Amino acid sequence: MFWDPTFILLIPGIIIAAWAQHKVTATFDRFYRVGSLSGITAAQAARQILNRQGLDHIRVEQVPGKLSDHYDPQAKALRLSQQVYHSSSLAAIGVAAHEAGHAIQHDEGYAPLAIRSSLVPVAQFGSSAAWILLLAGLILGLPPLARFGVYAFSAVVLFQLVTLPVEFNASSRALALLEGGGYLTREEIPQTKKVLDAAALTYVAAALMGILQLVRLLIISGMLGRNDE
Repeated sequence: MFWDPTFILLIPGIIIAAWAQHKVTATFDRFYRVGSLSGITAAQAARQILNRQGLDHIRVEQVPGKLSDHYDPQAKALRLSQQVYHSSSLAAIGVAAHEAGHAIQHDEGYAPLAIRSSLVPVAQFGSSAAWILLLAGLILGLPPLARFGVYAFSAVVLFQLVTLPVEFNASSRALALLEGGGYLTREEIPQTKKVLDAAALTYVAAALMGILQLVRLLIISGMLGRNDE
């Protein structure tokens, strides 16, 4: 059987990604069982936050799935999972406010978000075609094609890196809005922050995994660690 020694590079990333996923699930479940003193639901909090920011045209919708919450800038819709939508827990309210933070970013033209949005098409292409291009280039003896595959995957890594400030900023906005708007008490904010921090770890893990994968592709393509001179 063929063994690719470069796969070893991915092991730290796989371990960290698994730990981050466990962390976010465990933390969310823990604080999903803690109700807010205000009793407001996540959907109500999101609606009020958006209205206070002059974004009453953005719809707050319920969607199926667990932790499937997201903001859709094209549809101008903030979508909350069924589990989050009706809940008045600290976890649910934090998630809703985080997504409202993305909506506010979009409305303000937050630069990292704009950059990330512009990278979506090329990142999608790189994610699906990078390995095909790389292997085709190696099999056919076409180094430029293999290098193009590596460049395509570089766009994926760039997208993941740009995602980090976008997510961190949305969480910071969320906590400030929740405390400033009186949705959560000062004592509840640190608990909600734990949920958002755990979610942020998944993006850090994804970026790390992307970087390790890129290094692996560079080695396989011969662009790193090889001198043909």
